[in-house]
Amino acid sequence: MDKSKRPFLKSKRSFRRRLPPIQSGDRIDYRNMSLISRFISEQGKILSRRVNRLTLKQQRLITIAIKQARILSLLPFLNNEKQFEKSESTARTTGLRTRMK
Repeated sequence: MDKSKRPFLKSKRSFRRRLPPIQSGDRIDYRNMSLISRFISEQGKILSRRVNRLTLKQQRLITIAIKQARILSLLPFLNNEKQFEKSESTARTTGLRTRMK
C-alpha cells in the first residue's frame, strides 16, 4: 500500500520532554520550604499529583512534609486574607447599624 493512501496514520511529532519537578538530589523534608512552596496553591491548598507531575511516592512525601510544616507553623493552614478583610468590614458595618437603632 502506498504511503499517500494511508489516511489514518498519524504523523510523528517531536516533543520536548519536561524536566521532573523534583530532582534526584532534592530532599523532601518539612524544612525545605523552597521545595514545598512549589506544590502549594495561592490559597494554601496542596496541588494534585496530576498538576504537579509527581510520582505517587513523591506526592505522598510532599503531602506529609506540607502537613508537618503546617503543624509546626512553618506554613499557614489557609491563606485567605481577602476573605478575612471582607468579613471584618461587614462585621463593622453591622455593628454600627445595631448601635444606631
